[in-house]
Amino acid sequence: MDFGFSEEQEMLRDAAKRFLADNCPTTFVRKMMADDTAHDKSLWKKLVELGWPGLLIPENYGGQGGTFLDMTVVIEEAGKALLPGPFFTAALLGAPLVVEAGSDSQKKELLPKMAAGECIATLALAEAPGRFDAEGIQLKASKSGSDYTISGEKFFVPDAHVANLIAVAVRTGATGDKGITILLVPADAKGVTVTQLKTVDMTRRLCHVKFDNVKVPASSVLGKEGEGWAALRRVLEIASAALSAELVGTAQKALDMSVEYAKTRVQFGKPIGSFQAVKHKCVDMMVAVENARSLTYYACWTVDERNAEAATAVPMAKAYASDMGKYVTSEAIQVHGGIGFTWEHDMHLFHRRALAGEANFGNAPVHRETVARAMLD
Repeated sequence: MDFGFSEEQEMLRDAAKRFLADNCPTTFVRKMMADDTAHDKSLWKKLVELGWPGLLIPENYGGQGGTFLDMTVVIEEAGKALLPGPFFTAALLGAPLVVEAGSDSQKKELLPKMAAGECIATLALAEAPGRFDAEGIQLKASKSGSDYTISGEKFFVPDAHVANLIAVAVRTGATGDKGITILLVPADAKGVTVTQLKTVDMTRRLCHVKFDNVKVPASSVLGKEGEGWAALRRVLEIASAALSAELVGTAQKALDMSVEYAKTRVQFGKPIGSFQAVKHKCVDMMVAVENARSLTYYACWTVDERNAEAATAVPMAKAYASDMGKYVTSEAIQVHGGIGFTWEHDMHLFHRRALAGEANFGNAPVHRETVARAMLD
């Protein structure tokens, strides 16, 4: 049995690597950190031309009809390049949510626009406690006639400041995973206030979104009322597996930079890579990256195949990759010594991305608890 990527997927990886090397150097990443939105429209146009935002959208809706394993190789390379902007949000939250939950009419209306880069959709899920499970969704939507009214707040909403559409997870019924509804709210709707948050990784923005008596029609329900959690759970699996792959890419690049530095930095007349302590540090980093890669690739396969093991494989990968990303990028700073701690050196960019990735969609302890509960069931 072949456990590797296909020849076409390796070609896609090489193409992604070349594109990102040409269009996303760290100088550009720093520019986006300081930008008001971290969203460069010329880069977005190029990504659309490559078909990346529509990679998971079926061909009959204008997308590429790719598999999640196709996306895995792209997002791993994006992690190495620290790709800024709303690509992750649009391609791995917004589009999959409509694919999973949308009615035929909603898919026909929205997916072609998403594939063409004309509609960026984000997901407003987490609330003040910062939870990403069904019980964490407590924002209520009241119904009057056929319309819904939303009043409340959502936290840590990715790229809401540049989104056209916000998929809001609200509670319209009982507790638990019953009674959760997804409402599609235009980002410029009356009563919607979006505020960017200051976070550790400003290459990708998180936002606070306030809803003040926001009224939306019944046609804004994505899928069916009260049945939104199944689609949300699937999209969280997709996003968590993809984030694990991105963390693997980020850590791999930090390791590569460290090894290269250890070969060229001379101390006491020798390259520092010849010293046993530095060798051991680099080997430990490599082992951590490879372990995370193995767990992540398997998790991505289970997501691609819709295998039942995704329920444990994805949280296992996310928990390990979260810890690994922080560890490897921190050790990479140590390998670089004094220069690694400076603002001028790029290593802190990778550490920041790893810290942000660790926190997003639940940190390592949260996912370890998920695995532990599954083992007890």
